[in-house]
This record gives sequence, C-alpha cells and structure tokens, in this order.
Amino acid sequence: MLSRPPPEPGWRGLHWRGLARLGSLAHPLWLCPFRPFFALAVLSALGLMAAWGLFLLLGWPLPAVPGGPFVWHAHELLLGFALAATAGFALTAVPEFTHTRPASARAVRRLALLWLAGRLAFWASGWWPQAALALSALAHLGLLLGLAALLAPPLWRDAQRRHLSFLWAIALMAVAAAGFYADALRGLYPMRWLHALLGVLMALIVIAMSRISMRVVNDAIDAHAAARAGATADTTADAHAALPDPYLARPPRRNMALLCIGLYALAQWAQQHWGWAALPAMGGWLALAASAAMLALMGDWHVGRPLLTRWPLLLYLVYACMAAGYGLLGLAGLGLAGLGLDAGLGLPPGAGWHLLAVGAMGLAVFVVIVIAGYTHSGLDKAGRPWVPAGAACLLLGALCRQLAYAAAPASLWLGLAAALWCAAFALMAWRMLPVWLAPRADGAEGCAGLAQRPDALE
Repeated sequence: MLSRPPPEPGWRGLHWRGLARLGSLAHPLWLCPFRPFFALAVLSALGLMAAWGLFLLLGWPLPAVPGGPFVWHAHELLLGFALAATAGFALTAVPEFTHTRPASARAVRRLALLWLAGRLAFWASGWWPQAALALSALAHLGLLLGLAALLAPPLWRDAQRRHLSFLWAIALMAVAAAGFYADALRGLYPMRWLHALLGVLMALIVIAMSRISMRVVNDAIDAHAAARAGATADTTADAHAALPDPYLARPPRRNMALLCIGLYALAQWAQQHWGWAALPAMGGWLALAASAAMLALMGDWHVGRPLLTRWPLLLYLVYACMAAGYGLLGLAGLGLAGLGLDAGLGLPPGAGWHLLAVGAMGLAVFVVIVIAGYTHSGLDKAGRPWVPAGAACLLLGALCRQLAYAAAPASLWLGLAAALWCAAFALMAWRMLPVWLAPRADGAEGCAGLAQRPDALE
C-alpha cells in the first residue's frame, strides 16, 4: 500500500528568521531552479497586473518608459512574468527530459539577479533613457543567453536531440528582446517586437505541452481504466480494452501549428515594420490558418471521458484559448465588415492579442506552475480545490477583457479582468510560496518528483 503523501507546507510552518537568509544558497528557495523563478513569476503576475489595473481605473502612475504605458504593460507581461516562468520551466524540465543534473544554485541565482536587474533598469528608463535601457537590454539578453548556455549542452548531447526546439525558442526570444531594445534605444515604437515575442511564446507553449500532455493525458486514461475496473469488477486489461489507445502528441499536427504561428508572427512583424498594405489581409489568413491548425491539434486530445478530468481539461483549454485568439486576429486582419460579420462587434486586433496573452499564456503558466511546482517539490498535485477556482478566474478574466471591447462601460470590464487575474495568482501565491520557501517534506533531494505516485488521478 502506498504511504500517504507528506503534508503541504503552510505559512505557519515557515521559520520567519530563515526568510532573512534568502540570499544564502543553502536556503530551500534554491533547492531546484524552478523555485525562485516560479516565485518571481507569481509575484510579478500579481504585482504588475495590480499596477496596470490601478493605472487604468484610477490613473495611478506607472514607470515612464519609452513607448508609454502600453509598452510597459506588454514588456512586463512578456519579459517579466512570462520570461520568469519560461526560465523556471526550462531549467527544471530539460534536465528531466535529458536525464542530466539541473543547473547549480549559484548559476540560477545569477540568472534571477539578472531578471531583477532587468525590471529595475527598464522601470528607470524614463529618467535615463539611454543608460537604463542599455542596462535593461544587457540584463535581459544576459539572462536569455545564460539560460541557453546552461541548456544547450544537455540538449545537444541527447542522442536523438528530441528537445532542441526548446533551445531554438529561447534563441528566438533573445532575438525579439534584442530587436525591442534596438528600437527603443533609437526612439522607435518597439511594440512589433513584443507581438513577435508573444508568437514565440505561443510556439513554446505548444512545444512544452506536447511533452507535458503525454504524461497527463495518459495518466488520466490509466486512472479511468482503474476506476472502471474497480466499479465493474472487470480486470484492468478488460477496462483498458474499452478505452482509447494511449495518447500521442503527433508531430505532423504540432509542426503544422508551429509553422502557421511562425508565419503569422513574421507577417505581423513585417506589416508593422514596412507598413505594406497587402499584409493585413495576408496576416488575417495566416492567423485563421493558425487557428485551424490549433483546432486540428486539439483533435489528438479527444480520448473520451479522461479528457474531462481536471488536468487534461485545463491543458486542453489553453489550446482552445489559443485557437480562439488567432481566430479573432484573423477576423480583425481580414475586416469583419468585409466578411459580413461586423454586426456591431467592432473587435480590433487587441481582442485577439489579449486572448492569447491573458487566456492562453496566463492559463498555461498557471497550470504548468501547479503541476511542476507540486510534483518537483515531492507533493501530490491531486485535490487542491483552489486550482480550478484560480483557472476559472483566469478564463473569466479573459472573457471580461474581450467584453471591454464590445460592451460599455469598458472600465467595468477592464477592472474585472485585472481583478480576476490578480485573484488567480494571489491564490497561487498564498498556497505555493510556502512550498517553495520550505524544505522538501518527503526526504528527496533537489528537483526529484514524487517518489511514489498515487493510485489514481482526478
């Protein structure tokens, strides 16, 4: 019989004096690379969106960065929140995929300090546009290149080199960041590079979820088979015979989705760079192609009732948000009125961008942090009623952000969207920060997963 999993640490169990030693490499925060970066991602998701909501609703000041408040908002969402989550995931997942040791705590701390330096320097760029922007550029590029340097050797030494796509995605993130700072330092409006970076992150989500979903969906299939066997007194083999084949993240559909996402990102960048009149329509068709490719990719997930369990369904909804976001971008690019679909909606491209950022990216980061953050802390991710509540907040927030374009008063929907996003990540901060600030309770070391898996998943 399996032993009961160790209890989840809480705020009461923390030794507060130990929090003053967060800089020490012996602190539990540095036990595994995901811990500091997931903590930074959660805190930035909460703080940055709260600041943005207060700016929109009450006019509270934001850092006066080149490009204005909308550039600050997009930059911090992508090169702040999403970059921290990407670093935490990659530094933990790649060693697991390649069966190598994770990066040292000292190297991870250097990268975390670069992340913090990037925040402070970019926020100060309104006072010292050239010097602070240059420092912010060095910090962000140093983080991305340092991340690539840590991941490249195990990825390249892997005999089949099955996971090199992570390295290419990080390299493209570095190119987009470099382009952003090159434009900002020259006094140009740099938003085109942030749109391109969002496209890279959408591709990275597809790449990462193709790995994560193989375990999550097949675990759900196995759990459903075990439940059927227990309920009907059938053998496990008989129960499995009535279920679909094991789920496989097939490369053809995934590669088609990645191709369409990449082509749309290139068309969008070119249109914003050169202003070619023909490209909005081309970009619209490419966005619709990306939406169709995502819908086709979702077809691989249709495995029956196991899909309706918690973890497969939450990951599936990430793809649904991505398909809907690219669909809205396609309709905006082609012109709703030109297709006879206007009907007073008047949805601009921002509706699609926000559905990708708030819905797809926000939900993907949320779910991956829960799965990896618990599993690699030696804790069972099952149960946790706060998780579906937080995911529902993110999805409702994405819906409210869409309603801000179509229904009055827009300020109400904007405020609700920001509040729901903050509520989701406030729940996560309250439940998971104590886990990352405390030693492992299961006796395992470093980034090890669950030593014993429960008999069934939700």
